[in-house]
Amino acid sequence: MSRHRHPLTALLIAALALTGCADAEPTSTATPSVPSAPPVEQVTHRLSVTDVRGTTVTLKATPQRIVCLTGLCDDALVELGLTPAATTTPKLLRHPGYLGAAGASVPALPGMFGNEDVASVAAAKPDLVIGLAGVHDQLRPAIEKFAPLWLVEVKTYEDSVRYLRDIATLTDRGPQQVGAEQRFRDRLAAARATAAEKGLGRTTALAMYGGTSIGVNTADDLLGHLLSQVFDYPWPSKGGGFDTAQAYSVEEILARDPDIVFIQSFTFGPDAKTVTAQYAEHPVWKRIRAVRDGRAHEVPAELWASGRGTRALGLVLDEAVAKATA
Repeated sequence: MSRHRHPLTALLIAALALTGCADAEPTSTATPSVPSAPPVEQVTHRLSVTDVRGTTVTLKATPQRIVCLTGLCDDALVELGLTPAATTTPKLLRHPGYLGAAGASVPALPGMFGNEDVASVAAAKPDLVIGLAGVHDQLRPAIEKFAPLWLVEVKTYEDSVRYLRDIATLTDRGPQQVGAEQRFRDRLAAARATAAEKGLGRTTALAMYGGTSIGVNTADDLLGHLLSQVFDYPWPSKGGGFDTAQAYSVEEILARDPDIVFIQSFTFGPDAKTVTAQYAEHPVWKRIRAVRDGRAHEVPAELWASGRGTRALGLVLDEAVAKATA
């Protein structure tokens, strides 16, 4: 990874940062009352798994203390009724759809995302550390002196499901995995059913993010791919690295003129402004159909940007469909 990051790259890293394994009761999440998806298969406890990237993780014993450097890890642990030993996404854990107020008891790791304080990671006495591929690779030599480091990457919701299953396999949480996976698949089935009933496939949707600049969750991004299951989602990657792939201008957004927009604003400090506030008087922004119609919605960035797992994706689907059908 380049040492000189484009502002959009820095923005994504900041977004992700928003984001012992003691038993914890996960917050209840309601499932829409529609026919369930097909039953899922329960995993079998093993100490070795090969993940979606082809990486094999082998442990000496069932991990009791897992440190999360990425929200996907926090998401999967909460889904499985576990609590991270430490986290880089404390705001996600405090979300009411996760641990709520109890999330404040999970130690937050200091340091910038991708450059966390390794001494603090070691102080959590982890049996396993889970990070993000392409971000935490540089920490491997230091972390693997005291714990295995597993780097994950998700591009589709099926990748998120696969990681849930893999983590359940290692932690011996088969029954919890079945419940969590079934809830997500039921939610996805409910969203698709509502989309068919309400004609949401003809609704052009956009998920975007912003701070000092803006970007778009493209169709090959996890969030864009998820929303494409329900909406018309005409936002292809522009190619190249992240610096260019998601760098849509306000003028390019107007050209596709979305019917509904979901905005993740990354605000830091008391004087920080949301994207909506920053662009309120922008002449091109005001011409976008969703903005004109009052359908440009600020959404919780910690959930939409950082969660990455089945719980976050289920909650995102619920929110997106509810706002689109209101």
